[in-house]
Amino acid sequence: MSLISSGKPFAALCALGVVLAAGPAAAALYKWTDASGRVVYSDQPPPGETKVETLKAPPPASNPNATKEMANKDLEFKQRQVERIDAEKLAATERQSAKQKADNCALVQGQLKQLGEENVILVKVKENGERAEMNAAERRAERDRLAKWFKDSKCPG
Repeated sequence: MSLISSGKPFAALCALGVVLAAGPAAAALYKWTDASGRVVYSDQPPPGETKVETLKAPPPASNPNATKEMANKDLEFKQRQVERIDAEKLAATERQSAKQKADNCALVQGQLKQLGEENVILVKVKENGERAEMNAAERRAERDRLAKWFKDSKCPG
């Protein structure tokens, strides 16, 4: 398709408008001046070594790897989602462990305080189910055992 203006600017502009209105249907639009000085618009490049201006660049070549790239991006997205969910589960587990540790530390700290008070009578349950008062040696042994656990667990305080 070649449109050659014959000195009538309005006709050339109309022709250019029609060509540009075709939009995506035309791959590229070229403009050049022929040997007789006329401006030519065409969807084909001019023959020979004529100076040409491209008004609309040709569309990029289709990407043969587009489907593979899209699948890889989808896979990466799904992997990030799984990693995020795993990280959230790990964080929840760590929060639960920290809470359990804090509760245990507070409980042991209270027991250590009771074992340290001499004017409080502490009772233990024997293997046969009977209750008996803890003597000083048993209190000291239990206090040492709990103090070691408290230190090994790196409880605050």
